[in-house]
Amino acid sequence: MSISLARLRHFSIFVGGGLLSAVVDIGVLKALLVAGATSPLAVAGGFLAGLIVNYLFHQNLTFKSRASLQKACRFLIVVGINYLMTLGFVYLSDNVMGLGVIVGKICSLPFVAANGFLLSKYWVFK
Repeated sequence: MSISLARLRHFSIFVGGGLLSAVVDIGVLKALLVAGATSPLAVAGGFLAGLIVNYLFHQNLTFKSRASLQKACRFLIVVGINYLMTLGFVYLSDNVMGLGVIVGKICSLPFVAANGFLLSKYWVFK
């Protein structure tokens, strides 16, 4: 089974949107901390900013889809599923295998990316 160049390009755009969202998340987090916000508020602000950028990027660039409340709700469900997947990897890595939290987080990334892409393509933004 081969992956077409168009599919690889589409997935690369998806990953690029995720990277941009991570930069926004961390940038807003840092800016809020510098401005004197508490850590929980800064983390929440960064997460929310990254989440909004991620949704808008995928809606408008990755999948070229029209906005709707249903799509936004489905997107949040995918985010929740990916978060639970990440927690599962972290738990197994840290508590079962003794490899630590960071190893679990890193190992979760390709699975979370693939899951997010497939659910976004075939369910959220279809």
